Amino acid sequence: MRNTKKIIWGLLLITVAVLLTLNSLGILEFELFFDGWWTLFIIVPSIAGIFENKDKTDSLLGLGIGIVFLLCARDILSWDMVWKMALPIFLASWGIKILISAFRRKKSHKIVKEIKADGRELQKGIAVFCGTELNFDNAVFDGAKLIACFGGVDCDLRNAIIDRDCVIHACCVFGGIDIKVPDNVKVVNNASSIFGGIDIGKSNNSAAHTIYIDGICVFGGIDVR
Repeated sequence: MRNTKKIIWGLLLITVAVLLTLNSLGILEFELFFDGWWTLFIIVPSIAGIFENKDKTDSLLGLGIGIVFLLCARDILSWDMVWKMALPIFLASWGIKILISAFRRKKSHKIVKEIKADGRELQKGIAVFCGTELNFDNAVFDGAKLIACFGGVDCDLRNAIIDRDCVIHACCVFGGIDIKVPDNVKVVNNASSIFGGIDIGKSNNSAAHTIYIDGICVFGGIDVR
């Protein structure tokens, strides 16, 4: 499923190319920049997220928002009514997500408390308008805090020593976080995304130890492979 988004974007671009060709030859007449065309930048990634992500809540929310915006742009719905309803709907949706996340992150919060109680710290990887690489070859890995803002973080755990459950706090805003994990760990996604994507492409569900991914992804991507 990790290539679903690429496949959807590839098919979309091919479709647009065919339509442009037919329009140029006079076989089919249409307007490329129709009213509300910009909503496709919300609708298409959301559709890809539905097929690609295990947690489809954010993708379904994004798809709904994109469709509503498209209907408003084409004067099928009223902008005034949508804006009046937007705030209460957003607050209610966000509140539900916070409640769900609070229960899902109970285990990871416990792990963080244990790390601090033992005098250990989460390793940090921060990339702001740049790229950062973290390599844990032959090192004991307890957990990490990764932040990518208009940049990228590459965290390599393939040769790390993981002898207990651990947590990765990830904050991705208009950036990307790439986490490479070994074959002998289970990966659980507890992170939330807003117009972004979190792809858990590799996880050994029968492994003895688990890596919990917490945090948030906004207009970016977190890839675990």
